[in-house]
Formats: sequence, structure tokens, C-alpha cells
Amino acid sequence: MTNATHRPRLPRAERREQLLDVTKEIVGEHGLHAVSIDRVAREAGVSRPIIYEHFNDLGGLLNALLDREGNRALAQLATFMPTAAGEGTELLDVLLAALTGYLEAVRSDPITWQLMLMPPEGAPEFLRERVEQARAAVVAQLAALVEQAFEPWGGQRTPDPELTAYSMSTLADTWARLLLTDPDRFDLERILVHASWALGRFAPS
Repeated sequence: MTNATHRPRLPRAERREQLLDVTKEIVGEHGLHAVSIDRVAREAGVSRPIIYEHFNDLGGLLNALLDREGNRALAQLATFMPTAAGEGTELLDVLLAALTGYLEAVRSDPITWQLMLMPPEGAPEFLRERVEQARAAVVAQLAALVEQAFEPWGGQRTPDPELTAYSMSTLADTWARLLLTDPDRFDLERILVHASWALGRFAPS
């Protein structure tokens, strides 16, 4: 056990992030149910009152963690969401680039994306609401892309861009979950090879 009296005193914001990082590590290794004030204090090398000072109670700590990780996931989504393709760019290339960015983000930060894609039983309702908000934003952007892209590029116009976008989003989330739960069997290269074929059913070339 680390002696808390020998730990350097951190600025308040840094201490808060440190406590959230420790909590995230516990969640990643043992699950959300394994988090306790005692355990976080022990692994962070601080006293229990320091945690209460920052988060009031265990619920406050977990809500703060889920809030932070949800914000991180949304920020990542914004960086690789597909946009309108430029002249001479195939729709399939745009979709695959976005999917690759998504799956690379999932692979690089699996704990964050496990919380987003597979919320644990008993997770706060706001986390599920945030997941649904993120999905709605993705679907809306995909639907706009699909609607404006198919016909001008000579492809058959989808009868329902929104449903097409939901189908694409569901596929992407399924592949992401496989990457999280069985990365040796479903590695990034295997998923992208299949995705090129699957998304090709949607995207005219």
C-alpha cells in the first residue's frame, strides 16, 4: 500500500484527473462493480477524504468518470465522421476512411469505448442517453452523405437514406464490439477487408 503522506501534492484539477484515471484502470481490469472509495484511494495513494472532497461519494466518482469518457468518445467521433466527398473521390473510400478512424479509436482506448458501446448493467441513464445522442448524430450525418452522394455518382438512389445510414451505423458498432471482445479473432485488418465488401453493397463505385 502506498503511503499517502509521501505523495506529492497535486493541483486540484490534476488530482481529479489522476483519481479518474485510477478509477478507469480499475474498471478496465475488473469492471465497474469493482470500484470502491477504498480501492481508488489505495491505488491512487491518497486518503479517502481527498476522494470525497472531489466527488462527494462513489456515485459522484463513477458519474464523473462516465461523463469524461463519454465526452472523449464524442470528441473522437467528430474527428472521423464522414463528410461530403470531393470531386473524384469514391463514396466507398469516404466510408472506409471514417470506419478505419472509428475502429482505430476503439482499439486505442478500449475502456472508453466499452463503456460507450457496452454500458454495464446499472450504468447511469445519462450514459445510455449520451450513446443514443451520439448514434443519432452519426446517423443524421451518414444519411445526408448517402442522400447527396448516390445519385450524382451514377449509383441507384437508396429508397430510404435514413435506414441505409442506420444499417451502416449498426454494422460499424457490431464490428467495433467484436474488436473489443475478441481482438485476436476479429482484428482490424480482417474487419476492414470485410467492411470493404459489405459497404460496397451500399456505396456505388
